[in-house]
Amino acid sequence: MRIIFHGENAASFSNGFAELVGPQATIRILPDNLAAADDQRAYAEADVIVGVKYDASLPVPSQLKLFHVPGAGYDAVNLGLLPPTAAVCNCFGHEQAIAEYVMTALLSRHVPLVDADQRLRKGDWAYWAGSPDRVHDEIAGKTIGLLGFGHIGKAIAARAKAFEMKVHVANRSAVPTSALVDRSYTLDALSDFWGSADFIVVSVPLTDETKGIVGAAAFSAMKPDAVIVNVGRGPTIDETALFEALKAKQIGGAIIDTWYQYPSAAEPDTLPAKLPFHELSNVLMTPHMSGWTSGTIRRRQQTIADNIKLRFDGGKLVNVVKEGRATA
Repeated sequence: MRIIFHGENAASFSNGFAELVGPQATIRILPDNLAAADDQRAYAEADVIVGVKYDASLPVPSQLKLFHVPGAGYDAVNLGLLPPTAAVCNCFGHEQAIAEYVMTALLSRHVPLVDADQRLRKGDWAYWAGSPDRVHDEIAGKTIGLLGFGHIGKAIAARAKAFEMKVHVANRSAVPTSALVDRSYTLDALSDFWGSADFIVVSVPLTDETKGIVGAAAFSAMKPDAVIVNVGRGPTIDETALFEALKAKQIGGAIIDTWYQYPSAAEPDTLPAKLPFHELSNVLMTPHMSGWTSGTIRRRQQTIADNIKLRFDGGKLVNVVKEGRATA
């Protein structure tokens, strides 16, 4: 069983992986750029590849049984170019981490621990209980709007309910009201959804349907103190519309973890957008970190290892993106 971890991202899941799949596996880590002939040969001869991309620039792994993406997104994998023997699967397991990120971000806007600490170190009792002038806010009773109700949306809803928040959901397919969901909208009713919540959290995947799904009309319909959070994909929110809404203080603010531009070999220190979001005071910017925790790595490792064993034992794979033809 020849297993390849291709690239820096995939290699993050290789530590301790041999213990999960057993001694029958030979594991090799390859760089993103397969410049060496030996690396190209190892890739072409792999039974299993763990990687985030596959295109015509890479060798054809003619005997490949499983291509496993170590994350949820597989838009960089050209499914049509992979051999028909290769099943393709992806991973989740990041919803717990992203839900914690979202709740931390919302709480930090209402419970000013850092500012209170910094002030008290200077003898400033700015938040001392006992006066209405020193009161701070809370998220209990507020409404969180979840654009997308997959793994991430459900995890956020569960935590929001623990904080006594109301949960509104907008989703492609109808979501029934329940202990987690107070109100539900389909995507043809977004004009009503935008104005219904104090916080809008975007977690939909990037597709032709969702690109720019949050645009100028959405910001016009939101509450003037609403906060938008993006933990899905950057272009699901129109870049120009977001920047203009924040610059004009049309909404209360934004917490953005997924972006429009990412580092490359040519520009490793690039800013995350063409527009100067870094000059705005009402946006919290983080570098696509919300789902990247030790717990996420652990859970995804287990999913990948389980699928490898299932593929070789003839079992039913989980998180299947593309079925692979059975091999002799």
